[in-house]
Order: sequence, then C-alpha cells, then structure tokens
Amino acid sequence: MTVGEGAAARVLLIHNRYQHAGGEDEVVAQEAAILEQHGHAVSRLTADNREIVDLSVRGRARLAAETIWSRRSQRAVRERIRTDRPGVAHFHNTFPQISPSAYYACRDAGVAVVQTLHNYRLLCPGALFFRAGQVCEECLGKTAPWPGVRHACYRDSRTASSVVATMVTAHRVSGTWTHAVDLYIALTNFAKEKFIAGGLPKDRIVVKPNFVEHDPGLGDHEGGYALFVGRLSKEKGLDTLIEAWRLLGDTPVLKIVGDGPLRSLADNAPPNIQWLGREPKARVFALMRDASALVFPSVVYEGFPLTIVEAFATGLPVIASRLGSMSEIVNDGETGILVAHGSSAELACSVDQLLANRSLARAIGRAGRDAYEARFTAERNYQMLMESYQLALERCRERCS
Repeated sequence: MTVGEGAAARVLLIHNRYQHAGGEDEVVAQEAAILEQHGHAVSRLTADNREIVDLSVRGRARLAAETIWSRRSQRAVRERIRTDRPGVAHFHNTFPQISPSAYYACRDAGVAVVQTLHNYRLLCPGALFFRAGQVCEECLGKTAPWPGVRHACYRDSRTASSVVATMVTAHRVSGTWTHAVDLYIALTNFAKEKFIAGGLPKDRIVVKPNFVEHDPGLGDHEGGYALFVGRLSKEKGLDTLIEAWRLLGDTPVLKIVGDGPLRSLADNAPPNIQWLGREPKARVFALMRDASALVFPSVVYEGFPLTIVEAFATGLPVIASRLGSMSEIVNDGETGILVAHGSSAELACSVDQLLANRSLARAIGRAGRDAYEARFTAERNYQMLMESYQLALERCRERCS
C-alpha cells in the first residue's frame, strides 16, 4: 500500500518499558524505526518501570489497582488519539502501568488495536511458563491462573502474583482478550498454539517474527571459539553450558557476553571460559562474525530470541535447545543443531563435532544466512507488519459498522 493512502499511515505505539532494558524494548524501537523509514507518522506513548522502584505502601497499592485498570492510562490514550489521530494503536507491553484499560480508549475511538504477544503474561503470572528450573504449564487453560499465585511465580511473591492473576482473570471474564483487541501478533507458531490453548481467539492471531534491523554482514568465523550472548539467568541454561565446558576440557574457548543474576558463576568456571560482561551491539556482531559457533542452551520456551537470527545474519552456526520456539526458528541439521535442553553431555558433543567439521559449519552458516534473507530482514518484516495492520483495520471496521 502507499502509506499516505491508508489508515495505517498513522500509528500509535504503546509500550511499558522494563526496569532492565531487554529484547522486547529493542523490538519496539526497531519497529518504530522501520515504520518511520517507510513514511508512517509514528507517535509513542510509554511508561517506564524505572519510575516505580522503591514505592511507598500507598504507591504500591495504587500500582496494584492500576495494573488491573488504569484510568490515567485510559485518559492519556484518549488524549493522544485526539491529537495524533492514529488509525492503528500497536500495543507491546501494558504491564503493569498502562493496563488493558487502554484498549478500550482505542476501541471507543474506532482505532484498530494490535497487541504483540512478546511473552506468556496473559496465561502465566510469571510470563515464561517456567518454575523451579523447568517448564511449567500449570496455569495454561485455567480461567484463573491461581497455581501461579500459590507458587509465587511473579517476583517470588504471592502478593505480587495475585495482582497479575487478578488482572488476567478480570479481563478474561469481562471479555477484554476476545473483544477489545482486533489482532494479536504471536512471534512463532509454537507461541500461537499456546495462546489458542489458553483461550485467545484462533482467528485473531497471526504470526510475525522479530527481525534484524541492520544487516551485520557475513563473517569468516575463523576465531575458533564458541559464543554465548544473553542474560545470565537460570532459564538461559548457564548451568548446562558451564558443565558442558567442563566436559570439553581445555578447548575450545567459550566467550560469554551478558550480565545478570548468575554472573557469580564466573568465580568457579573452567579457565577456558571468558566472561566479557555487557557489550555494545557493534561489538557483539564483531564477535559473531569471528566466532565458530553460537551456543543457546535455554531451558525455557523463549519468546523469540533475537540472538539466534542475528547469528543467522552473520552466517554463524547455531547450537540451541530442542524446546519451544527454538525448535521452530532453528531447522535441525540445516540452519543449526538442536540438542536436548538441560543435557550438558549432548551440548558438549555437538560443540565438539561442529567445531571439528568445518565443511558442516560452513554449510549450516550459509543456510542460516539464507533463512535471515528470506524471513528476518527489516524489509520482509515491514511487509508482514503491514499485512497485520490491514487485518486489524478490517476487523475494526467490522465491529464499528
């Protein structure tokens, strides 16, 4: 479509930023950038969780109430619609400050509502389907996700978890998830099926992956080392990764980029593991172009790990867990190698085999690059985003007629 001719010419992006910026915040910025590059008028309405640290008791009580229904956010969205006149409101994260009340401001104004499902918050208080070090689906399919409260799945707090569960339940019972959103964007078919099992309308969910905004370029991958890029946390499989390197012995070198609650693991790690901490994106891409393999041993379903498709873009072979979205993004034996999640022995074996077989590594790297060019570029993603907006606008017109 020609941007100036359609209702999607003006887009309102709505997002609640996280205390610690991550992949979701990056995706929001990337989508805003490609929209603007294609001539769309993009306005932004954001909340920032860094502003709610160390709240008073009264402040926490107000935040809990606004997590379920925020009149302030609803008023702010109404005002932004009045001044900016968007045709589409694209929501990313509404938790906890914006709340689903903002959907209704858009609905009342005849603005199409799109919600990207970056995680499983609408089905699981912890948002990850992950508890006690392993996948947990106790709340899937339940009207009220009370097991997540019992297990204190959000911030290890039953009180905080009950707020999330109440928000999910209240809007499920009132029909928000089925009537106030015109279109949901799931990041993978795997995630789409989970949301359908959780009660979201099948005919209102499309699949659009994340993407790499700028082509980082192919590398020669002559560094001879393996690379891990990600948050240093339990669900990323750090224990499995370190044990795999104990099994591998003195070689190869593993370079770990990232920070997080498990950074203390560096104290007793094997000497052939180099802990680089946080690195800027340009440095990460340089490491990817030089590395011989990316290891991604996550033990959680994941949403859509950008690290994997960034590795694809540089032609870097990927070794990832055979679990959740990773099994969909990585084509085993073609664009990467999949191993049993939590198996340090299988991970070590696959690393050893891949680094010893240069022709296999090159073939996998080329296939990964082909996958990036076909599915994960900014231009392809823009086309998919426009298709999604048009579907949302059609749905909006139907309910408004």
